[in-house]
Amino acid sequence: MRYSKLFGKTVKTVPQDIAFSSHKLLYKAGFIRESTAGRYYLLPLGMKVHQKIQQIIKEEMDKSGAQEMIAPILHPIELWKETNRTNSVGFELMSVKDRNEAEFVLGGTAEEMLVDLVRKFQISYRDLPFHLYQFSTKFRDEFRARGGLLRAREFVMKDGYSFHDSEVDFKKEYQKMKDVYKNIFERLGLKTAIVESDNGYIGGEYCHEFIVESPIGESKYLVTEDGSYAAHEDVAKFKRDEKNLDESEKDMEEVEAVRGKTMEEGVKLHGKPLWQQIKDVLFVDEKGRFILAIIRGDYDVNEVKLMHLIKAYRLRHATGEEIKDKIHSEPGFISPVGIKEIIDSSIELVIAADESLLTVKNAYGGANKKNRDLFNMNINRDYKPDIIGDIALAKAGYATDGRKKLIEKRGIEVGNIFQLGFHYSSKMHDACLTADDGSKKPFYMGCYGIGLGRTLATVVEVFHDERGIIWPKNTSPYQIHLIGLDLKDETVKKRANEVYELLTTNHKLDVLFDDREAISAGTKFTDCDLIGIPVRLVISKKTGDKIEYKERQSKESSLLLEEVLSKI
Repeated sequence: MRYSKLFGKTVKTVPQDIAFSSHKLLYKAGFIRESTAGRYYLLPLGMKVHQKIQQIIKEEMDKSGAQEMIAPILHPIELWKETNRTNSVGFELMSVKDRNEAEFVLGGTAEEMLVDLVRKFQISYRDLPFHLYQFSTKFRDEFRARGGLLRAREFVMKDGYSFHDSEVDFKKEYQKMKDVYKNIFERLGLKTAIVESDNGYIGGEYCHEFIVESPIGESKYLVTEDGSYAAHEDVAKFKRDEKNLDESEKDMEEVEAVRGKTMEEGVKLHGKPLWQQIKDVLFVDEKGRFILAIIRGDYDVNEVKLMHLIKAYRLRHATGEEIKDKIHSEPGFISPVGIKEIIDSSIELVIAADESLLTVKNAYGGANKKNRDLFNMNINRDYKPDIIGDIALAKAGYATDGRKKLIEKRGIEVGNIFQLGFHYSSKMHDACLTADDGSKKPFYMGCYGIGLGRTLATVVEVFHDERGIIWPKNTSPYQIHLIGLDLKDETVKKRANEVYELLTTNHKLDVLFDDREAISAGTKFTDCDLIGIPVRLVISKKTGDKIEYKERQSKESSLLLEEVLSKI
């Protein structure tokens, strides 16, 4: 490709709201341009990288036995209603109507579509397992698109779906996909941590993210120093330390408490430790239920764990007016003790307690009255939660069950694999297979995704310096950046064109040839470093019959002739 003809040249400045390195460099180097918020044009340079990434993914997926296909982007909304995901997804569904008023969803993920496809066939246990995947444009009306390709509203995803007759068979594919994804990211030059994570709106019981460590990543995860445990903060578990279980339970008493609404105010007033105080957080879910989450004072409530425990899709904090007018309690003084006796009769209240309350006796906290607290509250004596489970947010410094300390890291999620089980096949009509005894049973599923644009941006986040991008060889848009200097000299110009033809036609190499005549050497070198192709070749008066060879990361260059081709 002659750079003079390339659409999308480098620029010197970027919009002020661009913050991340990948966004800045891809914009400056001419790889992307924004259309509207969260939607991007991939320019020719960006498209070539995108295709390189797609080809690597395709090669590894095909090698694993998965089969490529394509599904429609418009999904009949009836399919999403079958699984109730019109109400449960974590992003706003985008929908359109056709001329017949039929409503469709712009596909944000394709589980329903693939289940609908498979149930059109008479699948038996003999047909299983199989794995179908696609490269497809996805639409997610994210509340906050940010970081260029790192968090877009419209993007291409490789999404795959496997079908099995049992969990035992599925687990083989799940492990295989862990290995396949590891190979894919290694070929892309990315070192990933495989991290336990939350299934969210996808459904199922467990999943893992592939995360590239980065300070700008949105994924916060916790690992042990030896790497034996790694989990996203949404699902990370830790060991609660036991506090004062050898104490005798004392009689509960109500005391005056003229204080503010914070936990710290309670500690200061009463002179008791934070861990002995009960933290009460009142939420409202999508059904209108009030959820009182209670936990030991030195821990924080993990809303994701809480949603799973109470089987809710969304939570919001209750307002002060709701606390007063519907619960008849007082902000900052809520208590699980007696709260169900004072609420409006029309209110459904669920008390969800963290396991940490089983590790402390004679707790203190609010009394559902302003400036009144209770001392010596004990779980299952003075109040009975509707449900007890793990709703605590893990943090750095906490210990696992094996007493290994957790370390906090941040990173960019580039891929994920999900156990879906019967989550979709049990909800969608006739999503069954014929078993070996002739009976019908729902098929068991898995789901596997990689966002291509986000992966592209992550490669840039990892591989760049102050001068520009440093593409790994497998993802570089071109193999060679050939620069012609002094091109107004006909001898130099002829030689540069001959070398370009030799490399591209005779040796089938992918070359970007900077053939601009009126551009200075400094500008060409600056553009070359910004674009980031691994090998730079220079032809000029100075090089004569030789060629200057330099690798992008090297400070040194050398003059070569015949050695160039063998070295490349």
